[in-house]
Amino acid sequence: MSQVNHSALELAKSSDAVELVCYVNAEMDEMWSYVQKKSEPRWLWYAIDHNSSKVLAYVLGRRKDKVFQNLKSLLEGFEIKHYYTDDWGAYSRHLEPEKHIVGKEWDTENRTKEFNIANQN
Repeated sequence: MSQVNHSALELAKSSDAVELVCYVNAEMDEMWSYVQKKSEPRWLWYAIDHNSSKVLAYVLGRRKDKVFQNLKSLLEGFEIKHYYTDDWGAYSRHLEPEKHIVGKEWDTENRTKEFNIANQN
């Protein structure tokens, strides 16, 4: 499994005779798990398309700014219009304020989406 959804990226970048710009609204979140030691959690950081719930990209690592920056760099090929996140500090430190929307209003279905991420092809 690739860390970037290349089919979604191709769709976002596709154009014919008419120039078409496909903007993406990305929901970003993180969740943790552990193997054997609760004191050493591993985090899954992910971005999903707000409208389709398709995974755009993900990274695994610690809950650190550097790991989030890795995810953000994987999203550079997408034309992200808005980033929907919770209030974890890494988001506000590294996302453009005019594109960053913080809150749980957008998150009504997000917990269900988390469980569906693993089932995508």
